[in-house]
Amino acid sequence: MKKLFALFAATFIAASAFAGEFPDISIADLKKAIADKKVTVIDVMGTKSYKDKHVPGAIDFAAVKADLAKSLPADKNALVVAYCGGPSCKAYQAAANAAEKLGYKNIKHLSAGISGWVSAGEKTEKAN
Repeated sequence: MKKLFALFAATFIAASAFAGEFPDISIADLKKAIADKKVTVIDVMGTKSYKDKHVPGAIDFAAVKADLAKSLPADKNALVVAYCGGPSCKAYQAAANAAEKLGYKNIKHLSAGISGWVSAGEKTEKAN
């Protein structure tokens, strides 16, 4: 019984450590940060999806991940927001973790994703 409890506790702690690692940002707060030019937004949906539609001003993680540092601001405390498809999508973590490894401290997750952004009636951009 003790082993079972220890396994359960270890699993719970590990899951807690990875769940919600990056705080969420609301669509309204992200929209304001974009308008104020105080955010770097990273789209993790893949280049094909990025070309079709993305949050205005977002960068295509697939295209820049090899040298992400060039696409991020010099200020390591600047707001960086990563997103993917929606609330159940975890692909955003690749970009968020990459930014964190580069030393960025203010990384957030748009958990609503592109699906929530579109559902909220927000504008998107297309890429060439």
